[in-house]
Amino acid sequence: MNKINRLRINVAVCAVIVAASPQARADVIKIDGSSTVYPVTEAVAEDFQKSVRGKYRVTVGISGTGGGFKKFCRGEIDVSGASRPIKQSEMEICAKAGIKYLELPVAYDAITVVINPANDWLNAGISVAELKKIWEPAAQTKITKWIQVNPAWPDLPLKLYGPGADSGTFEYFTEATVGKARSSRGDYTASEDDNVLVQGVSQDRGGLGYFGYAYYAENRKRLKAVPVLWKAGGKAVGPSMETVMDGSYQPLSRPIFIYVKTASLDKSEVKQFIEYYMKHAPTLVTEVKYVPLPARAYAHNLEVIAKRVVGTRFGGSNKVGLTIDALMKMEAKL
Repeated sequence: MNKINRLRINVAVCAVIVAASPQARADVIKIDGSSTVYPVTEAVAEDFQKSVRGKYRVTVGISGTGGGFKKFCRGEIDVSGASRPIKQSEMEICAKAGIKYLELPVAYDAITVVINPANDWLNAGISVAELKKIWEPAAQTKITKWIQVNPAWPDLPLKLYGPGADSGTFEYFTEATVGKARSSRGDYTASEDDNVLVQGVSQDRGGLGYFGYAYYAENRKRLKAVPVLWKAGGKAVGPSMETVMDGSYQPLSRPIFIYVKTASLDKSEVKQFIEYYMKHAPTLVTEVKYVPLPARAYAHNLEVIAKRVVGTRFGGSNKVGLTIDALMKMEAKL
């Protein structure tokens, strides 16, 4: 059983304990949102609960970035994990509900395009132009074989697997490849549970899918990662900690976040948890196979928490191709 599945079992156990204990219900830290951010947050939650010896309980859901923000802006949760920045429409809903928040980047992820290990025609990689040809809305029911994408590829059924519409990964990937967020064909196997996507591609020679790097890293024996060519004349680059850190894996590298309700920080257990998150993120981010931010980023987040710096630096939109260095320059302006 891999680490991500073990963490999900821990969440279920914690939920049962919370439901059974009236006292525990008063001290629950409620988190939901991105399945991509989930491994980081749950690793932190697991260690935090051990450190406070059961004094507080943390529940972590995986309803997707969009689903998490819906709950967050309704005031149902304390923290929302997001694999993209908060959108303008979500900012407006939160504002109408009087929900103020802190935006805290916690790691970098490499959205990973994956194929079945038996696929021997994508060893050199795939271009963003080819990904667009596969995933754009016009491809629905029309691009159904690999040979239709590239005549050098086999006459084999193309089976697609990807996140659902509530996923921030879905929004980022479509914007980075097709050119417009949420612009995608609909005839593919969609799931907010990345393990479903792993299973689909691993059992289908003609399968292709995408999701966060951690899920690929946990399933290297069942999948192959595909190098991606961003611009003509360049070189296809595979996802790794090194290529994310040096900015060469583009345009599918992106920061991931947690958003914290400012009112929740008035609760001792939430404040302690978020501070614990920032202090231990570098180690735990690496443990779950994501790329940690520079130490100064987590120190900066602690300042944001202490000063209650509300709002977003992204203006309600994604910034495709944002490198870690560029993100650090944005953070420094606060």
